[in-house]
Amino acid sequence: MAVSTKNQKRHLWIGTSREALSDSLWFLPMGLAAGYGVLALVIVAFDSALAAWVPYTFVGGASSAQDLLSTIAAAILSMATLGLSITIVALQLASQQFSPRVMRTFFRDRGTKVAIGMLLGTFVYSILVLRSVVPQSEAMEAFVPSVAVSGAFLLTLISLGVFIYYVDHVAHAIRVVHIIEAVAEETRETLGALMGPGTVPDPTTLPSGPPDAVLNNHRRPGIVTDIDSAGLVALARRHHCCLGIVPYVGDFVPLRAPLARVWFDPGHSGMPTPEQLGDHVALGRERTMGQDAAFGFRQLVDIAEKALSPAMNDPTTAVQAIDQIHDLLRRLATADYPTGYYVDEPGALRAMRPLHRWDDYLDLALTEIRQYGATSVQVQRRLRALLADLTEATRDAPERARPITRHLELLELSVLTGLPEGDRELARVPDEQGLGGGPH
Repeated sequence: MAVSTKNQKRHLWIGTSREALSDSLWFLPMGLAAGYGVLALVIVAFDSALAAWVPYTFVGGASSAQDLLSTIAAAILSMATLGLSITIVALQLASQQFSPRVMRTFFRDRGTKVAIGMLLGTFVYSILVLRSVVPQSEAMEAFVPSVAVSGAFLLTLISLGVFIYYVDHVAHAIRVVHIIEAVAEETRETLGALMGPGTVPDPTTLPSGPPDAVLNNHRRPGIVTDIDSAGLVALARRHHCCLGIVPYVGDFVPLRAPLARVWFDPGHSGMPTPEQLGDHVALGRERTMGQDAAFGFRQLVDIAEKALSPAMNDPTTAVQAIDQIHDLLRRLATADYPTGYYVDEPGALRAMRPLHRWDDYLDLALTEIRQYGATSVQVQRRLRALLADLTEATRDAPERARPITRHLELLELSVLTGLPEGDRELARVPDEQGLGGGPH
């Protein structure tokens, strides 16, 4: 069966929904708060039965229970408010000092969401238990859910530990090394899912000449975030045609811009509708890492550029970003790349899409850093060490070594134009640390 190894069904609405929920700060905290609320109702409902099994339960009266629960609710709400304030400050700091694009790292941070959710959950638990406390009156007997009140006290102690963890977690999360590592790790995961040999179709089956038709984007403008290759194959087979997607994943597509080219099979002319095509090409408001490894490089390059700006003047941070870029490029230097061609079971070519190649990743990763770091000996030496290692890695692949040679030539030109004569020889020494090491 001649099916590409990358031709796997992708339910775009599932991926889009998962991405939206992962990037939200409300979903997990609200879920935890709801869970705590259900726990409070369950414990209150079975409080009398549980009292015989739980030691050291609350022994005060209704007034004492109300005072305790009110104090707990007020204190926990204050902690939750402070936690949210810390989060906003961290987001602003990350946006200003590193890059607006790395803010999604904070949005996706599960530790932050769990901590806020547990604090809000304890607040919800406390007020629901408080609501169930009934003081003694002429019309009603007093009711104090002793197990539930004890549970509120226990959750308060846990919340104190969670708050301490949260402060420590945020303090580490805004460190540049943590942000760089988080972006690099997500990029590695994306590359692992994308890389691999794909179908190589018979050259005689490739479309020749101009397309028979073009399908334009009839939805709101957006960035291509995901492409369902298997869905495109099935759609093209039903209409006896070959679909060639025009934009890369990560490209912005305006309204009525070309989204796919169509080549009909001989004797057929049934074209898919733009709505049918839209079911297999997802558009979003911003780039994501689902199928867009280049976006990971973009974030790392942005961090390095920000560090090299006159306002920051921090080449060491740029070198830390280059370290992760080095690892990613090292993996790509010897990787098998998918072809971008997708066939159906009989072997007929049904879909094509543009994919980034070795040259693309290399240019994206190095060009702007080389330009912004032209006056930094530290950056020049680190880039030279990176290129020297990639040259060694591609020794048996001349077609991949050629663009590395081109970047070495551009780096040499950068040394000549960006540094005074006395620093040029120092900048030509490959150094994994930038400054402080030397050639291996």
